[in-house]
Amino acid sequence: MIQLNFRDAKPIYEQIKDGIRHLIVTRGLVPEDKLPSVREMAAKLTINPNTIERAYLELEQEGYLYTVNGKGTFVSSGAQIETCRKDALMESLDEIVGELTFLAVPRETVVQRVEAAIEEGLHDSGK
Repeated sequence: MIQLNFRDAKPIYEQIKDGIRHLIVTRGLVPEDKLPSVREMAAKLTINPNTIERAYLELEQEGYLYTVNGKGTFVSSGAQIETCRKDALMESLDEIVGELTFLAVPRETVVQRVEAAIEEGLHDSGK
């Protein structure tokens, strides 16, 4: 399910988030799928339950998951994920463009880079 690399500089909770996010995006997990409980996941990965709790909480804040008290944690619908993730990514893009502007990267260079990324994304998705 999720592979952890304890030698990686990336924190374990982020590796868990990335793994779950990847499973959702690639349809390994679909909307309404129930995730293992925090304790179950911690036991499977042999890590502290607080680490799993943090990953689940952040994924919930990003819109990927939702929790029903007494029932468990579930994968959100695609629409919820898209809305939350788009907002977060647009905010990141704004920050990146702001920093590039501060570093005096020409506008044309930024626009060309974004257009190239869009073209690459279109080719990768088959559109």
